[in-house]
Amino acid sequence: MVDVDETTVALLKAYKRERGSLALKLARDDALVFATLEGKWKDPDWFSRLFREALVECRRHLEASGVDLPKIRLHDLRHTHPTLLLARGEPIKVVSERLGHASVTVTLTYYADVMPGNQRTAAEKFAALVAET
Repeated sequence: MVDVDETTVALLKAYKRERGSLALKLARDDALVFATLEGKWKDPDWFSRLFREALVECRRHLEASGVDLPKIRLHDLRHTHPTLLLARGEPIKVVSERLGHASVTVTLTYYADVMPGNQRTAAEKFAALVAET
């Protein structure tokens, strides 16, 4: 389970209520938020296809403005989340837990380069320690 902010919770609840108007079983407390009309799990490929289609549509609209939207996959958004959190100084342990990694070592393997100022901070701390002695 991953914690989400109150705004996201409110949006998900509103979406679930709206879907509940299609079928009562979709409004139950234990109903999946993103499910088929029968209340079953959606195929993950469905989300990827929908994302690709939305990206093509966005690209088409932005081309007229001269904006070149980068080509990304839905999975790339998973990397955006920890990258932004780590760049803002969120502890590596917290980010690792949010991603469901087995250890912080896994997270560090992929994201150590986005953690701000680690080497500079270490060098400054070491210089201060040497100056004290």
